[in-house]
Amino acid sequence: MPTQQSPAPLHDIIESAVDLARICLRMDVAFISEFKNGLRIFRHIAADGELPVQPGHADPLSESYCQHIIDGSIPSIVDDSHIYPILKRLDCTEAMRIRAHLGVPIRLSDGSVFGTFCCYSRRPSASLREVDVEGMARFARLIADMLEQRVLSERAREEASLRLSEVIARRALAIAYQPIVALADGAILGYEALSRFPAAADKGPAQWFDDAHRVDKGSELELLAIELALGSLAQLPPSAYLSLNVSPRTILDGSLAMRLGAAPLDRLVLEVTEHAPVEEYAAIAASLDGLRRGGLRLAIDDAGSGYASFRHILQLRPDIIKLDQSLIRQVDLDPGRRALAAALTMFARDTGCDVVAEGVETDAELGVLRGLGIKAGQGYLFGRPALQN
Repeated sequence: MPTQQSPAPLHDIIESAVDLARICLRMDVAFISEFKNGLRIFRHIAADGELPVQPGHADPLSESYCQHIIDGSIPSIVDDSHIYPILKRLDCTEAMRIRAHLGVPIRLSDGSVFGTFCCYSRRPSASLREVDVEGMARFARLIADMLEQRVLSERAREEASLRLSEVIARRALAIAYQPIVALADGAILGYEALSRFPAAADKGPAQWFDDAHRVDKGSELELLAIELALGSLAQLPPSAYLSLNVSPRTILDGSLAMRLGAAPLDRLVLEVTEHAPVEEYAAIAASLDGLRRGGLRLAIDDAGSGYASFRHILQLRPDIIKLDQSLIRQVDLDPGRRALAAALTMFARDTGCDVVAEGVETDAELGVLRGLGIKAGQGYLFGRPALQN
């Protein structure tokens, strides 16, 4: 039975399309350029012989044929560059030996210009026709379809990186504190520090942190949030602890111990907030060992929301297990939720952990949680997150 071949990489498909267009139009060079930050960047190049430039080469967009194509200051077909003063004085005309030229814009589905698809000959040509422009335009639309997902993903990443860099540089992060209370009498045991970002209707705090980790700014953002939260520790009741959110990646980054070094560790709880499996448990435990011996307590957040949280509990041996709000919501009405909450509470009791129920919103939920022996809770029933004055 013949083995199934893997499809060709996108890069190779585009290279083939570029070279095919060059051959069909009897041109010496064809290329795809991308416009970025005022530059024309050569992405894919095909040539009859030696390449005039290498992929990745960049030059000023304003000094290129590509810009004039987008502006409409030259036609799509240039029979001979030497009869266009605007082109004859461009350095690239002589450096790349451009005489006949044909180019069309590459537009993405949102109408934005990615760059151009161009080809040229080192000799003048009188054979190019409008049908050739239409053929290049078809190639450009095909290439745009192939590039779109990658380009839009890269643009979203760049925009997220710029947005987060501005937030971090301006320290434009507010910290809200939500009380954690004793379920028996409502006495405040501690507060969880929750980040609040500049207004963005389509993004909650979790998405901001997800974006930050995606663009390698997650640890920087988390450490800023921790620093700002610690700044208000003196304003909290002396008997209350402060719970800080942190991801395994930030723990392993190595800067956490320094950021917490001057803080009263016996008043701090570190909540591990990771929903994906983690492999470096031994390294995480080692990174936290000194802090835990100094009095820091460790909590696993969102227990009951997925398999990863159970692994965290078993591997990191926390001091506190926080039951996820999806487990607590309507626990008074759902026997399944109630049974799982009871099992986790029993597990915590047997392993010496405390339990905090998150997302408590009704007196009925509170009654069930008390009946299960859960001692502490957090949720709108006890208080919403609030900024410190």
